[in-house]
Amino acid sequence: MLAVPGELPSDRERYGLEVKWDGIRALMHLDDALKVTGRHGADYTRKYPEISGFAIKNAVIDGEVVALDPHGKPSFVRLQHRMHLTDPEPLIVDRYPVTYVPFDLLYLDRMSLCDLPYQDRRALLDELDIGAPPYFPGDSDLLSATHEQGLEGVVAKRLDSPYRPGVRSPSWVKVKNLSTTEVVIGGWKPGKGRRAAGIGSLIMGVFTSRGLTYVGHVGTGFTDEVLNLLYAILRPLEIPRSPFHNPVPWRNRWVRPDLVGEVAYTMWTDEQRLRHPVWRGLRPDKLPSEVRR
Repeated sequence: MLAVPGELPSDRERYGLEVKWDGIRALMHLDDALKVTGRHGADYTRKYPEISGFAIKNAVIDGEVVALDPHGKPSFVRLQHRMHLTDPEPLIVDRYPVTYVPFDLLYLDRMSLCDLPYQDRRALLDELDIGAPPYFPGDSDLLSATHEQGLEGVVAKRLDSPYRPGVRSPSWVKVKNLSTTEVVIGGWKPGKGRRAAGIGSLIMGVFTSRGLTYVGHVGTGFTDEVLNLLYAILRPLEIPRSPFHNPVPWRNRWVRPDLVGEVAYTMWTDEQRLRHPVWRGLRPDKLPSEVRR
């Protein structure tokens, strides 16, 4: 079940508020053997070996895989070091460990709980005592608290809402302190100076009724390590012509629009361009076809 972006609801007493975790959504299947899967069914079990099963069986839990910084805050930058590794080396696991944050309970004792109200599912999840962070009353100051602590925001969930797999429901509303959006990578502009041999900036697009539409380029927010990784990933995807339906300035290197990234930005311009975008990372858990304005 997915949330819609928006503001805090006016009838906040009908909602519970959760911290919005800056990570990768994942389901934990607890049976005789543990299995962790992504939004589209990809098997994450070997990707995140430090996620161990809890002392329960016959349950399916919804939650988020996060990487915490030294101050205990979710760091999407740190998570990038793990997202593309199928079978990470122990040294990488030790250097960039991840944590699983449970926040919903979908099955228990082989029975579906999806039709139960959110507050009832959360009560059952809390009874399992597996470290699920609490949710707060809808009229609490959680959004302000997350802003003060530099966290991404909150998710407001109707207390009476059932769980609808695969549905982006207005019963769940994500309220962010920072404007972010997913973009499709359609190419890259060669760098200058110390970046001359590689990527200077990425060419971004979103899908509209006319096809992949250019919305700007992003050249900040990268480390040298990230740029080298992106170069290795994008080179095999190169194509001779632009994948965008609208004109793109400069001479660029084009790639198949197979990869999704996330950027922070200040606003959309009148020309439908992202203003002051800053790269946050690849989103292998998102499909390009999902990326729309």
